[in-house]
Amino acid sequence: MRLADYLDKGASLGPDAPCLTTDGETLSYAEVQDLSGRIAAALVAHGVRPGEKVAILSANDPLAFTCVFGISRAAAVWCPINPRNEAAENQELLELFECVTLFFQERFAPLVQQIRGDLPQLSTLVCIDGDVPGALSWEDFVAGHVIDVPPVDDVAMIVGTGGTTGRPKGVMLTGTNLETMTAITLMSYPFEGRPVYLALAPLTHAAGVLCFPVLALGGEIVVMRAPDVGQFLELVERHRVTHTFLPPTLIYMVLAHEALDTTDLSSLQCFWYGAAPMSATRLEEALVRIGPVMGQLFGQTEAPMMISTLPPRDHFRPDGSIAHERLSSAGRPAPLVTVSIMGDEGALLPRGERGEIVVRGSLVMAGYHRNPEATAEASAYGWHHTGDIGYLDDDGFLHIVDRAKDMVITGGFNVYSTEVEQALMAHPDVQDCAVIGLPDEKWGERVTAVLQLRPGANVEPAEITAFVKERIGSIKAPKQVEVWPDLPRSKVGKVLKSDIRTSLQSPA
Repeated sequence: MRLADYLDKGASLGPDAPCLTTDGETLSYAEVQDLSGRIAAALVAHGVRPGEKVAILSANDPLAFTCVFGISRAAAVWCPINPRNEAAENQELLELFECVTLFFQERFAPLVQQIRGDLPQLSTLVCIDGDVPGALSWEDFVAGHVIDVPPVDDVAMIVGTGGTTGRPKGVMLTGTNLETMTAITLMSYPFEGRPVYLALAPLTHAAGVLCFPVLALGGEIVVMRAPDVGQFLELVERHRVTHTFLPPTLIYMVLAHEALDTTDLSSLQCFWYGAAPMSATRLEEALVRIGPVMGQLFGQTEAPMMISTLPPRDHFRPDGSIAHERLSSAGRPAPLVTVSIMGDEGALLPRGERGEIVVRGSLVMAGYHRNPEATAEASAYGWHHTGDIGYLDDDGFLHIVDRAKDMVITGGFNVYSTEVEQALMAHPDVQDCAVIGLPDEKWGERVTAVLQLRPGANVEPAEITAFVKERIGSIKAPKQVEVWPDLPRSKVGKVLKSDIRTSLQSPA
């Protein structure tokens, strides 16, 4: 399926049904269909050929998301560009992807002005919500007629991996990849009736691709233009939201919000969490206070969203009690994905042994754009390499113990940072945390914890060390504890351990 086909499928179930809602205004499926066809016609009229790359630089916005379907109808390739990136990174991505057209919001005009001069292949700029010198306004751009161009290949989108570990790579995702992800979503999680999906997290990332299964069922997508936890709770109640997605850091903010316990969340069928490990302690709290609707997903850009799944029912035992032993897992491998654990020299390991998590199946990307060397490295031995260390338990649940690069070797022992973080998050005063290894003359590396405390909390480092030691032993207990007012985060809310490491290693 093309990306536009999800919209068309939803429209076939009722063209007058609500499709995109923002700030109390709603576009029907028929209206979004018509607009996407006119966007496609305008792209073709401005010289965009099948297979060429079209970028969108926008915060959450219904018109920007409609452009995704217009790009698909023009047989072009969607390139989401995160507006939170630095100008240099976005310039690098637009150059790497060879984008010929850029849709952007007026608020990002200074960023566009900063980078456009170094991108000669970027021939058409379109401001979707204002007048910007050197760019077409929306009224001047959009065509009056509708067009739908047959696809030339299966590449649907190219997504940047981010530049925190060097030059960013462009992940080529095909229509088949996204169709597999959509099928797994519909197979693995509860959907009853027409869903109502609330998108707070950026539509350039996980929150965006989760729209496709919702559209396939004729559901409504409620788009939040800016992240606001209080408004998030209000919208769940007002729109009778059935599905939503948040990374763990935002769920922690939901749990801390004063309005949570007075908000009617009874409409929720599935509250997805993912993109980073979640504290088992906070997850148990969410299952009680938000409801038995939490659903985990584990994936990565190269194998979007659904390498493994933990639907709401799997958080509980048959008698209805919480299955504590599963809360720190990433669920079972998804139905259309084969997952294994690989050791050295490509050897596959038995259950219970730790190694790199590797994946096969039609969920896995077509490769890295213009980077055959990185593609070959990621697919060594015929498996996609995730870079995550984990194991499969006797019941088939996948446990992720660390990123390979985040393992700490202290006193000759391997210490997985996520295990220490889970122990730290069980402390009632810890809001969030990160564990890294720092050079140490005695230990080789010392386990170092950086904490963000709950508002008003105060703890001593010795108390934290003793707390962790009691739970997982002295070897894994942090030998250095730092308390910071906040942790550095990426544009999608992930804690940046590289920034923490740089800060702690820098001379005072």
